[in-house]
Amino acid sequence: MNQKELKELIEFLIDKDISEFELERGDVKVRIKRGADQQVAPIIQHIPVSNHPAPAAHPGPVAVSSTPLPAHPPATPAPPAAEEGLHIVKSPIVGTFYESPSPGSPPFVKAGDTIETGQVLCIIEAMKLMNEIESDISGELVKRLVNNSQPVEYGQPLFAIRPR
Repeated sequence: MNQKELKELIEFLIDKDISEFELERGDVKVRIKRGADQQVAPIIQHIPVSNHPAPAAHPGPVAVSSTPLPAHPPATPAPPAAEEGLHIVKSPIVGTFYESPSPGSPPFVKAGDTIETGQVLCIIEAMKLMNEIESDISGELVKRLVNNSQPVEYGQPLFAIRPR
């Protein structure tokens, strides 16, 4: 992620009135938090996470918090899961949820499908980049928790899967 992309992301977060955002790519973790008295504040930590391209730091003025990043994603409403023991796949990034690879194509998965670890569940578009979201567990897809073309936030539940 270059400076231009980071600036576009910050502008997008401001336009959508998103007050807190967290992104993990590669060994870099970016957290942006806006408040009434502070500017957009990226906090960047190098931690091993995944094999995605790493974002660049924002060169402009920022307010940086010295508090450590939370170990868990921000609190989100609990998904409507009628059964205990369901595994919830959450969004790793902020973006737009797409259920299929292209308009008019069948969805990657639907309720009742048997899911394998590593299987593509959906695409989340973030800053014109299409990110395939893969299952981290095998099992049966019980429910998709978001609608096609819906904006999603970091940590938002996307799918409920009954593990095998």
